[in-house]
Amino acid sequence: MAKLQNAISPTRNEDYPEWYQQVVKASDLAERSPVRGCMVIKPWGFSLWENIQQALDAMFKATGVKNAYFPLFIPLGFLEKEAEHVEGFAKECAVVTHHRLEKSADGGLVPGGALAEPLVVRPTSETIIGESFSKWVRSYRDLPLLINQWCNVVRWEMRTRIFLRTSEFLWQEGHTVHATAEEAMERTELMLSIYARLAEDYLAMPVFRGRKTEAERFPGAIDTQCIEAMMQDRKALQAGTSHFLGQNFAKASDIRFQSAQETEEYAWTTSWGASTRLIGGLIMTHGDDDGLIIPPRVAPSHVVLLPIVRKDADRRPVMEYTDKIAAELRKKSCYGRPVQVEIDPRQMGGARNWEWIKKGVPIRVEVGPRDLADKSVFIGRRDKEPRARASMAWKEFVETVPQILDEIQANLFRRALDFRNTHTHRIDDRQQFYAFFTPDNPEKPEIHGGFALSHWCGDPACEAKIKEDLTVSIRCIPFDRGQDKGGCICCGKPSDQRVVFAKAY
Repeated sequence: MAKLQNAISPTRNEDYPEWYQQVVKASDLAERSPVRGCMVIKPWGFSLWENIQQALDAMFKATGVKNAYFPLFIPLGFLEKEAEHVEGFAKECAVVTHHRLEKSADGGLVPGGALAEPLVVRPTSETIIGESFSKWVRSYRDLPLLINQWCNVVRWEMRTRIFLRTSEFLWQEGHTVHATAEEAMERTELMLSIYARLAEDYLAMPVFRGRKTEAERFPGAIDTQCIEAMMQDRKALQAGTSHFLGQNFAKASDIRFQSAQETEEYAWTTSWGASTRLIGGLIMTHGDDDGLIIPPRVAPSHVVLLPIVRKDADRRPVMEYTDKIAAELRKKSCYGRPVQVEIDPRQMGGARNWEWIKKGVPIRVEVGPRDLADKSVFIGRRDKEPRARASMAWKEFVETVPQILDEIQANLFRRALDFRNTHTHRIDDRQQFYAFFTPDNPEKPEIHGGFALSHWCGDPACEAKIKEDLTVSIRCIPFDRGQDKGGCICCGKPSDQRVVFAKAY
């Protein structure tokens, strides 16, 4: 039997990084911008981001969080207030030093009007938000203060990849202020649970929950908690973080309050964020060699109707039949919103069908004169092979479309979980550990073992040694690691914790 042609070239096995770039292009999610390291998010991609945004926003607000907006520009002196923070972000900062353009001698434009103090283009907002919080918080009665903002940030990356690492990206950053350390830690854990719910219930992306080591912690934080997902090249992707900042930023920004005992105290703060990197994670979790696959819960459209008209006489009855089906589908709801339906009337033969396969729409429905006569539709599902299509009575399809979408959502999660489980191993032998992370084929260094659940003694030197030798890092110390004693995978010293080792984006 002849090998079936794939829609995406190269395939995942042939060249995974290039496969990723081709899926982004073929699915019409985004494209490179004329500005170095930046991207243009196209309507299909931005609609996907909006659905992720709306889901997160509703979950945030259910816990009392309110949205606000803070300046894009941060005075340099603000970043200097917290030493670890400025050191962690200094090499990624874009800086504004002038406030106007002037004509040069050759007629071009050059910066003029030097600023008295340079302004950093927002890499993250702890310091500028802290300045406002220092004015908003006076008493314990003002607490807790729970704020989130949806915005863009700039981190001047040297090596960029659309959605995964760009110089400018979209995200949300939450910032909260509390009267006690315990309350701040509870908020840190709560927000991480929201990110995990988004990843697993909406993006169908299974994650490990845990905390970062000191070396991987957010600059200036006391504790960083994270969710880590496995991509199909078996690398890890950090999909969301939540930080317990202690009193570090409160002291830097002078956020103080009068307690119930009438003493003046520094507050306890948190911050937490997730970004458009989640779209990159979705692509690499579910995409195949025919393009993007979008979980229905965040899909821009759930169903695309593809009317087939080969003769002019068929056009009106087929289009009326298509419109009728679309109207009935839109009366149905799924995941708290109406079923989203596209109608693509272009007569492009098989190319049209493949275009929607590459875009990852969950359900494709062909409607032609024969289907009209039979009162049926011809259905293809994106969680199945492109040629695995079947006929169904149109009324039955309309009635069962929410269940079909649920089934697709569950199938995608199950498939991703099975993949992660297959490539996650408990490894206790150092030689086996090194072999696990050494590519079989040096020409494809991105292909490696997966996740190793191995013991670590807690010594940063062992962590650094493994990272230097293998470019493998401790992705997290899992919360649910249980009681398990052993020897450190690096030095052999006693350990009572297994951690998740992996190569990562």
